[in-house]
Amino acid sequence: MACAIIPLMPTEHILALLIEERDKLNRAIELLQGRKRRGRPPKKPVDQGAGVFHTAHLSQAVKPKKTVNWTPAKRRAQAARMQAYWAAKKKAAKA
Repeated sequence: MACAIIPLMPTEHILALLIEERDKLNRAIELLQGRKRRGRPPKKPVDQGAGVFHTAHLSQAVKPKKTVNWTPAKRRAQAARMQAYWAAKKKAAKA
């Protein structure tokens, strides 16, 4: 019966490998769960209440954000308004 010789690895090397594996697993978990939001909290946080689970918001359908369709006439009118606005700002700055 042949015995296999297992080389001994330094503890620091084993620890480094384990930490690397842990980091890989954490990244995989984050990707599967979705990243947590960082930075400033939303303006209207969801009211958690005193341990009560609110389901009213779950039943409401999410409406897509309405897009503004600009016709060429609306674009020209807006361009004229902005030109007048900036002309007035420049005139006020010179005075």
